[in-house]
Amino acid sequence: MDRSSDAEATVLGFFDAHRHHNVERMAGCCADGAEFSYVPVEWWGKQRVVRGDGTVGTVGKALWTGLFEAFPDVTNEVTSLVADGDGNVAAEVVVSGTQSGEWGTTGNRRRRFSLPHLFVFRVGDGGLIERVAAYWDDAQLREQLGAVDVD
Repeated sequence: MDRSSDAEATVLGFFDAHRHHNVERMAGCCADGAEFSYVPVEWWGKQRVVRGDGTVGTVGKALWTGLFEAFPDVTNEVTSLVADGDGNVAAEVVVSGTQSGEWGTTGNRRRRFSLPHLFVFRVGDGGLIERVAAYWDDAQLREQLGAVDVD
């Protein structure tokens, strides 16, 4: 059994589900209690701060659902995928879409974004994602959406 090929297939299935806006299928690629970290997510409100850390079943599904609602044409293109024999997978993915609703603290300006993201996965022996982390240039994202804050 080639564990790196299995891990790659799981991750590609995850991104296919993402392209189809299928949150349940995305979550189904993940183990129960899978760790979730979208590192740049930090939305400051009047009463609380929302961060992109937790589990797929709590924070992940909520963020994905909100993303698909705010960007109904959001899609992804996997441009690079590297896996090792221990179930670690790194994926460079260009995520793009046009805003049609509020996203976190970013009001709807009907702007389009296209931005490379780095996703790092840990796929377990059972073929399910145990951890997903994502990184992107949030300042660039906010600039593309016309929502740059000036201090």
